[in-house]
Amino acid sequence: MSKTVKIALDEIKTMSVEILTRTGYGEAHAQAIAEVLYKCQLDDCQSHGLFRLLMCSQTMRAGKIDGHVLPVITKSDNAILHADARGGMSLLAVNEALPKLIEKTKKHGIAALAVNNCYHFSALWPEVEELSKAGLAAMAMVPSHSWVAPAGGTRGSLGTNPLAFSWPRQNQMPFTFDFATSAFARGEIELYKRAGKSLPEGVAIDKNGKPTTDPSEALQGAMLTFGGHKGSALSIMIELLAGPLIDDLTSLESMEFAAGTGGAPYHGEIILAFDPNLFSKGRADANEARAERLFADIIDQGARLPSQRRFKARALNLERGYVEIPQALYADLQAL
Repeated sequence: MSKTVKIALDEIKTMSVEILTRTGYGEAHAQAIAEVLYKCQLDDCQSHGLFRLLMCSQTMRAGKIDGHVLPVITKSDNAILHADARGGMSLLAVNEALPKLIEKTKKHGIAALAVNNCYHFSALWPEVEELSKAGLAAMAMVPSHSWVAPAGGTRGSLGTNPLAFSWPRQNQMPFTFDFATSAFARGEIELYKRAGKSLPEGVAIDKNGKPTTDPSEALQGAMLTFGGHKGSALSIMIELLAGPLIDDLTSLESMEFAAGTGGAPYHGEIILAFDPNLFSKGRADANEARAERLFADIIDQGARLPSQRRFKARALNLERGYVEIPQALYADLQAL
């Protein structure tokens, strides 16, 4: 069993901000990034927590990202909001735009946020859960780099293309899921490589298009979508909605833009928000009861709702006041 290091909760943001500012990020970006890293690490999402500081550092070293540029939020009279990250990380642009997205959604019933010209590395659930806190249902989608082969293909054309959804619940945690349309998240493969572990069957192919369980070969080859042709079609949908629809890059174009420099992918993001009260003509409470009956029936038969494990980890870590990360990762972070 690999050794771990305990990190006090209040040290997560402090460490993150220190590393990010030393690396070259301005205070505003460092704080926005540190906040989402804290949320992910608190929930034991190891692949999107402190581990992602390595990618943030690598992205800065690649020399393309602007760590100080401030986003521009464009006002409109319709239900579409535009946030131009201007070559910075997505998180600061999203943070500044979400309050305006909430306003538009409660006015129109449905609204969309298009985030353009951003580097992206983070989980999507913190964003959709923030909208659920405001009583809204929400979805978020992004492309990435073309690391994923379509069903029946032999090379990467698609991104990991995550999809997140959150549904508000009264006096309890929201119903939330956030998963890549690839069979494995890219960050998970990197963690398997660091741990010297083999991948499960059916998640990746090597550079020759042959199945592999070797993380190094998978990183040189391509990942596979979950669910065969169904996951592949869903991934293509996300490419279209988070790419051409919002006038931004596909995963193929993002890979070309990177030109082998590594770091976080450069592309766009789309977030959709829905007001249950306006959609149901003021009958949100009655329909909340319908949703809760569904959730209760799922749990009653021994199944679990998405994110229940994550919420349990959050409660445990808040109670004990610390998180645990691999000792090797801690050493890498100290080196930064």
